[in-house]
Amino acid sequence: MFKRMSLALLGSVSFLGSGIDRAAAIDAAAPPEPTVIYANQPAQPAPVRTASNMGGGFIEFLFGDGPAQGQSYQQQPSYYGSPRQALPIDPQQGMMRQLQEASEPAQRPFDPKYEKQVVDYTGHEGAGTIVVDTPNKFLYLVQGNGKALRYGIGVGRPGFTWSGVKTISAKKEWPDWTPPAEMLARRPDLPRHMEGGPANPLGARAMYLGSSLYRIHGSNEPWTIGTNVSSGCIRMRNEDVIDLYGRVGVGARVVVI
Repeated sequence: MFKRMSLALLGSVSFLGSGIDRAAAIDAAAPPEPTVIYANQPAQPAPVRTASNMGGGFIEFLFGDGPAQGQSYQQQPSYYGSPRQALPIDPQQGMMRQLQEASEPAQRPFDPKYEKQVVDYTGHEGAGTIVVDTPNKFLYLVQGNGKALRYGIGVGRPGFTWSGVKTISAKKEWPDWTPPAEMLARRPDLPRHMEGGPANPLGARAMYLGSSLYRIHGSNEPWTIGTNVSSGCIRMRNEDVIDLYGRVGVGARVVVI
């Protein structure tokens, strides 16, 4: 009987051992349990690179993966909760800028027809006479024999044009400029005196007409040649007034029409 019980116990242990080995083998061969993904689970946002003190999302916009299709960068509120704004402009500075822009003609390309050139001339003035054709904005230096040197000029604005006969009373290189009282009354913002030089509105040369305030002079604004721009003076490009200056002397006759 004892022998039969021992055999039965040994059989049970063998059965259990083989079952455990078989279960372990099955577990080892089984694939891992799959991860469950829920349909309504919100997607996790991708990490975003940031930089402190820049604000507005600008660094993220530049160095991120790029905006989604149909989206664009928009300026965001600043740290203090209000939109970013440019630094305030001094009101006086802004006013002076507006006055300057309103008083100065816009820059434009130089018209080739105002280049210095030799042209036919049928007038009766003798050689060496300067003729200023105000309506057409040309200055002629009569050469004689039916020819003249023609230069483009800028002339007075409406209400500041004039006509008459003058003589050159003085010549100056790189002249100083002192605005007359009449001009200062119209433009009190102008300087009271300017030394001669490239920034001076009288340009490289000036030829004074009689005892008047009018001059034939150069200009640091060549784009104004061919326009009504001055307060009555005859304005030329610097290279042209230098050329004319060397061709005429004090006492030369000037006819303005």
